[in-house]
Amino acid sequence: MSGEYTNHLTEAQIQELAIHCENAELNAYEITKITDDFPQMSYRDAFDIQWQIRQRKESRGNKIVGMKMGLTSWAKMAQMGVEQPCYGFLADYFSVPEGGDFVFDELIHPKIEAELAFVLKEDLKGPGVHIGDVLRATDFVMPAVEVIDSRYKDFRFDLKSVIADNSSSSRFMVGGQMSPVSELDLKTLGVVMEINGEVVQTGAGAAVLGHPAASVAMLANMLSERDEYLEAGTLVMIGAITAAVSVNKGDAFTVRYQGLGSLSGRFV
Repeated sequence: MSGEYTNHLTEAQIQELAIHCENAELNAYEITKITDDFPQMSYRDAFDIQWQIRQRKESRGNKIVGMKMGLTSWAKMAQMGVEQPCYGFLADYFSVPEGGDFVFDELIHPKIEAELAFVLKEDLKGPGVHIGDVLRATDFVMPAVEVIDSRYKDFRFDLKSVIADNSSSSRFMVGGQMSPVSELDLKTLGVVMEINGEVVQTGAGAAVLGHPAASVAMLANMLSERDEYLEAGTLVMIGAITAAVSVNKGDAFTVRYQGLGSLSGRFV
């Protein structure tokens, strides 16, 4: 993130914006994109706000249970006018059990995405992590569905505001069957998303940066810019294989994954 890796906001502003963004998430209300009020905000500031939100959750006793990548398809990057993916963290209360219910009123304008989750058996430390490193370090892959819920009004945001808002993270579900990477062709692995019994999206693993493992490699390399790394045992959601689909209260979904079973849930 060239030229953007210095702070332009004060420590007090970063703290204040972390509270502002997190309260919008916790209480499910919309905010305007923060670069409207802080146009000088850098990518460094945006990630500092996200990490501050993470610390706030941990200090209240929440556990960070995984990481997610966002904006990992070239189409999504073009659609959003951004030049590279972003990451966020997954807190314990974001997790909904397989087949379970998402409480619609806890969210603002949720959308669902079909994803895959990689679970690591070795640490991954950047920089210089590549797809081969990821495949070697992966214990297994399993189906995942992410519910993204940007806190920004009318979905008006830019990449820095998204990063500060924990990359729109809100809820997720993992389940189905797990498989070692050696038994999957991750690039051609197909997914079909149905809402209320109707097929609404299809896609294949290559939609994610050409290869799903490339997303995990990029995450490890981005984390290294903060002297952080992916520890053995970490769950990493790789970003959307399909476009995000808006859901309404009462909707039920099923996502079928080639060779990995399916995930189902509903919004109540």
